Amino acid sequence: MTSKRTGYIFVLLAITIFSIQDALSKHLGSLYPPVLITMIRYWAFAAFAIALASRSRGGLAAAVKTKRPALQIFRGVLLAFQIVIVIFSFATVGLAHSQAIFSSGPLFVALLSMPLLGERVGWRRWTAIIIGLLGVLLILKPGSGSVDLKLLIPISSSLIFAIYVISTRLVSRVDTAMTSFFYTGVAGAVAITAIGPFYWTTLAPLDWIWMLMLCITGTTSHFFLIKAYELLDAAEVQPLTYLQLVFASIIGVVIFGETIGLNVMAGSVIVVCAGIFTVWRESVVARRTARSPQPPSSQTLS
Repeated sequence: MTSKRTGYIFVLLAITIFSIQDALSKHLGSLYPPVLITMIRYWAFAAFAIALASRSRGGLAAAVKTKRPALQIFRGVLLAFQIVIVIFSFATVGLAHSQAIFSSGPLFVALLSMPLLGERVGWRRWTAIIIGLLGVLLILKPGSGSVDLKLLIPISSSLIFAIYVISTRLVSRVDTAMTSFFYTGVAGAVAITAIGPFYWTTLAPLDWIWMLMLCITGTTSHFFLIKAYELLDAAEVQPLTYLQLVFASIIGVVIFGETIGLNVMAGSVIVVCAGIFTVWRESVVARRTARSPQPPSSQTLS
């Protein structure tokens, strides 16, 4: 019980710091190219990943070993690209609106897990996915006459992140979590550094302080989340991560003067509830499959 309580504390710390990180990303992303912000942030992330891998069992040599090098590199590059889109979304669409759409991530993961992982989703999760996607439509507010094309930015980010999550599940079958974390930081840093210098812009002295804070929050938030997953299951962590939507909305309204319509609030509630149910149902099916003597491919997951 004490370990779980500590795990929940780590989750809350991670989510709080992630929210601060998002606010810093929005501020800097509105002043400088998102590619530049991502590159500098990834330098700190890569250093953190290397340091953590060096202290893990087997050291750096063990972390580098992978049975799926191409897929590991693909994951790292994909996440770096996704973060660029996230920062651009914060600066263009806003914190609250972006996070509302980002909340649909678990729904896209469930959808893509069928063709990419070969999973068979039953009627319960299909129902949750459909309801959740209706919530996304409500956030987009198509009934107003037209969909704001800017909202395609956070939607594309959610889809890309879903592919990243699925590729992470694939490599987790053969590689350790530390190996995946190492390649996430290092491969992403190498890829973004290859193009980042073309977007170089001199930061104002004060903005270097904000940039330093972004790097610090980026590493500490991931550290606390890693510690949380050491003590809790994914189904226990996921519901709390939706607090980031609440924190982002408060920051967006209070600090950046954003406005949140009733459609966004209602749609967010629908998406969050559908996402929580999808993750919970997935954990139930996973436990059932683990106990069953039948091969997973012969079962219909619901």
